[in-house]
Amino acid sequence: MAGYTLITGGAGFIGSNYAARCLSRGEEVVIFDNLSRRGADSNIEWLSDRFNRKSFELIKEDIRDVDAVKTAAKGADRILHLAAQVAVTTSVTDPKTDFEINANGTFNALEAARASGRKPAFLYASTNKVYGGMEDVAVVELESRYDYQDLPDGASEKQPLDFHSPYGCSKGCGDQYVRDYYRIYDLPTVVFRQSCIYGTRQFGVEDQGWLAWFIIAAITGHPITIYGNGKQVRDVLFIDDLLDAYDAAFGHIKTSAGQVFNIGGGRNNSIAVWTEFRPLLENLLGKPIKTRIREWRPGDQPVFISDIRKAQSLLGWQPKIGVEQGIRRLFNWVKENQSLFE
Repeated sequence: MAGYTLITGGAGFIGSNYAARCLSRGEEVVIFDNLSRRGADSNIEWLSDRFNRKSFELIKEDIRDVDAVKTAAKGADRILHLAAQVAVTTSVTDPKTDFEINANGTFNALEAARASGRKPAFLYASTNKVYGGMEDVAVVELESRYDYQDLPDGASEKQPLDFHSPYGCSKGCGDQYVRDYYRIYDLPTVVFRQSCIYGTRQFGVEDQGWLAWFIIAAITGHPITIYGNGKQVRDVLFIDDLLDAYDAAFGHIKTSAGQVFNIGGGRNNSIAVWTEFRPLLENLLGKPIKTRIREWRPGDQPVFISDIRKAQSLLGWQPKIGVEQGIRRLFNWVKENQSLFE
């Protein structure tokens, strides 16, 4: 099979959703995943039920396996590189594994793309964590949230890199390798520094996917822990809007190649992680939510809002699904699939 889309980490939340989108258009898809993440088997089962198991190829291998990655990429025209260790806390307790998956795994994927000789479009899911704590940026505390003092549109791609935590370092390493493979090897690579992504098929846990985790915990009766005062602000992006951005980058690869984009909900879709999110969630749940308060976690940004104007300008992309609408969609999906979380 040639001319397909290879999705590393394709059994995960984002990967399975993008695989579904590609398959719905009749495209050839290869999913590369070791199925180690919670929900991965369920996502593959969902894809199989929806599209027929023979409609896509599943390669159950690890991104750390050089030969396996090269074999998977041989005939790919597009590579969406999502395979990663995704939790900051895990990176602190096991930095070696974090490095091997995120930094070396990304290097393996890039080398596989280069070795294929096809110059596939290569899109890398980086993170806003490459900007670190942004201690140099003035922040003000308002009644329900923190905000930037002097960045009305949020943080742009010109914000200095400041890798903080092993996770920030490993993802940042991959980020810069992906950029450089465009300059040195003329590989059409794109970097998306993604903010908080949420949506259906997301099996969030406390360490990663906070918005989904709060919804899952509230519905299933698990305790919710708030670190800090809950005024921390993030711009959140619903999964469908992210997939639109992927399509835009792949579809305009001559424009997007070699570029870095901050991809998030932007200021219009920013929300304080608890002081503003809690009332929305309690309204959907129909009852108050009990929480535990703990100290701030190291490196936790009081605010991160993506300046998404570059993506709007070069890719013609912008979010369409507002915060309240997206939260309601995810809440309803978790309610309908509650057995998956118990």
